[in-house]
Amino acid sequence: MKFQEITEKEYRTYWENHPLKTFLSAPEISKLREKSNWETSYVGVKKDKKIIAATMLLSHKRHFNKYEFYSPRGYLMDFKDEELLNFFTTELKKYIKDKKGYILRIDPYIIYKERDIDGNIVEDGEDNSQVVNNLLKLGFQKVPMEKKEQVGWMFSLDLEGKSEEQILKEMKPNTRNQIRKTEKFGITVNEIGYDELERFQNIMVETGARKGFTVRKLSYFQEMYKLFHDKNEVKFFITELNLKKYIEGLEKEKKEKEDKMNSLSDAKYNDGQKKGLTNEITSINKRIKESEEIIEKEKKDVITLSGSMFMLIKPEIIYLSSGNYEEYMKFNSQYLIQWELIKYGIENGFKKHNFYGIPENINEHPKDYGIYEFKRGFNGYVEELIGEYELPITWHYNIFKLIHKIKGVK
Repeated sequence: MKFQEITEKEYRTYWENHPLKTFLSAPEISKLREKSNWETSYVGVKKDKKIIAATMLLSHKRHFNKYEFYSPRGYLMDFKDEELLNFFTTELKKYIKDKKGYILRIDPYIIYKERDIDGNIVEDGEDNSQVVNNLLKLGFQKVPMEKKEQVGWMFSLDLEGKSEEQILKEMKPNTRNQIRKTEKFGITVNEIGYDELERFQNIMVETGARKGFTVRKLSYFQEMYKLFHDKNEVKFFITELNLKKYIEGLEKEKKEKEDKMNSLSDAKYNDGQKKGLTNEITSINKRIKESEEIIEKEKKDVITLSGSMFMLIKPEIIYLSSGNYEEYMKFNSQYLIQWELIKYGIENGFKKHNFYGIPENINEHPKDYGIYEFKRGFNGYVEELIGEYELPITWHYNIFKLIHKIKGVK
């Protein structure tokens, strides 16, 4: 085995065919990081001139001319091959030390323990505890969940070998009903281009202010578009509703219910049905009035409801970012946008629809449980990754850690 620097082209070819590949380990991410003064290198291990392990290394200067190194979702290798893991890590330590590095961070795209839809560990399921033990034996230290950089818990739905009908049937009844309602409302899901990304950003800013999370700058979404869109690997969507058409549909539905009620006789046994129809008509009238008020307020017929960003790199589609205008959340357009992308994934040969981040230890019902509840409705399973790890390279690691603790820096 031989450790060496490899070219970006060599790395990309290896990455393209590796089962652990994800957008975060794509070479395009290095271009994004370089705009924030990170530097990039590619290293790997070759055996008989063939790459058997590789990683993209990002580095930037921290303190006293020393560098932090980060391998996003790295390494790309068989982590169960302990000999290879030991060799690669040992050589990486030498390489990073020579480059004035004091730390290596990794967050491999590896499932820790297989879990079911409720977040409970599956008996006799996949278990990569040994991979964690191997990393710890090599000197890696696990980073606390609250200090990690990337998502550690996800919710996913398998698409391979499934039809639209099967997936729809396996959803929770409420989710299936919400999808049908959004289709009935006439909500549209529209992909937007580069020049419209500010619309998406505006939705994210409103959502972030409401929910208390930091929103990335418009430049981030623009760069992601420029880096990935030409290969059809990123898509931004906006959901919209034509209120005039929506009202027309409501008027038609109201007329049908009124006709049905008028057709009922005055017999006592029809009282219950009449009461139900009366309540439904009242509800429809309320929705019509609310829609007319929105048109009056916004001075337009078509309103924007929500926005979503997806990464589409096989084998999975990742639901990366999304937001909703609070006053229009009642239209539940996010159900429709997920369904449209699930159908896209089936049609285009993706193996998995990854709803991405959920709170950790979801089976303990933590804060923000509602995020998981929405995703859970589509059916699927919880995925817990093995986490993020730091490998001290030089004695500076402990000094810098102390400095960060004093300054309150992650």
